[in-house]
Order: sequence, then structure tokens, then C-alpha cells
Amino acid sequence: MTTIRAGYRSLSQLVDLNWDRLLYAATIIVALVAGSFFGQLFL
Repeated sequence: MTTIRAGYRSLSQLVDLNWDRLLYAATIIVALVAGSFFGQLFL
């Protein structure tokens, strides 16, 4: 149980430190998908 709790704590800390990088990656992915959609729509 201690190992699971420590692993969850470290994962939570990692997400707290890198949430902005995850947001940037998600934004780029959404932009690429939207560009692909509109590219297919207009061509």
C-alpha cells in the first residue's frame, strides 16, 4: 500500500510540474486535426 501511495504521489507531482507541456501538446494535436479536417473539406 505504501508503494502504491508513493507512486501516486510522484505521478501527481510530475503532472503538477508538466501540466502546461501537456496542454501545449493537446493544443497542437487539436490544431493539426482541425487543419486536416478543414483541408479535406475545402479541397
